Amino acid sequence: MTSPVIDIQGVTKRFGSTDVLCGVDWQIQKGSVVGLVGTNGAGKSTLIKCLLGLLKPTAGHIRILGEDPWTLSAAAKERLGYVPQTVQLYPWMTVDQITRYVGAFYQNWDAAWVSTLIDRWQLPRNHRVGPLSQGQLQKLALVLAIGHRPDLLVLDEPVASLDPVARREFLRSLLELTGDNQHTVLFSTHITSDLERVASHVAMLREGRIAMFDELDVMKDRVKRLRIAATQDLPTSFAVRGAIRTQVEGRNALVAVADLDDSLVGELQSAWQADVAVEDLNLEDIFLELHHE
Repeated sequence: MTSPVIDIQGVTKRFGSTDVLCGVDWQIQKGSVVGLVGTNGAGKSTLIKCLLGLLKPTAGHIRILGEDPWTLSAAAKERLGYVPQTVQLYPWMTVDQITRYVGAFYQNWDAAWVSTLIDRWQLPRNHRVGPLSQGQLQKLALVLAIGHRPDLLVLDEPVASLDPVARREFLRSLLELTGDNQHTVLFSTHITSDLERVASHVAMLREGRIAMFDELDVMKDRVKRLRIAATQDLPTSFAVRGAIRTQVEGRNALVAVADLDDSLVGELQSAWQADVAVEDLNLEDIFLELHHE
């Protein structure tokens, strides 16, 4: 296997006395479209800024495109695209002017594709950037980030200000970029339905660590909810192997498990003379089970 595009080992980031990242270990391989999800304050933006060299980790090591992000070379930067949560662009330029300006920095700038995206996303070419709406600014930032077809695209809540139609158009463009399996995307968002359309892998950040990371289809195959109906009251100490969350009420239990196998269902049926129903979960359900208090 080739070296990962992103390789994070034991990364901690501390602000004052607070550890926001607590020993993150994570590798992302070339060609992956990875969704990063977590609650507000989980550390998603901090992690992204550390791997881009915008923040220095308190401890641990990061390699991005084979280099230390704190000393990233010009050649590596040319292979990188990034859209932050808060977009800041030159307000006095028009849309056309800023795309030409940014494009001049990249040897691989695809002016024809950029023009297509501007039309597709209905950006006003001759309007100055300053008066654009937040949604239009976000669209423009996305165009500027993918106009050179970067080997690695990092997006921090890129569609928060987009309406559903614009989000669909963005996801369409993202699939166009990654269709050859040569481009890697890290995509932080709260909109799990978007990730289910485009992500090959999903990572869940919880309490400063990657609590779960796998191919999306594998994760949905493995993480299930069990509805257990026993013939007698279940004890308050009732425990199930691999449980993420357990809720017991009398003879009934609701259990989310991280890695279901056929033997587990059989064990529960035999041990508790119980009926066990297995429920499939979508990505949002999995996220809520992992973060249930």
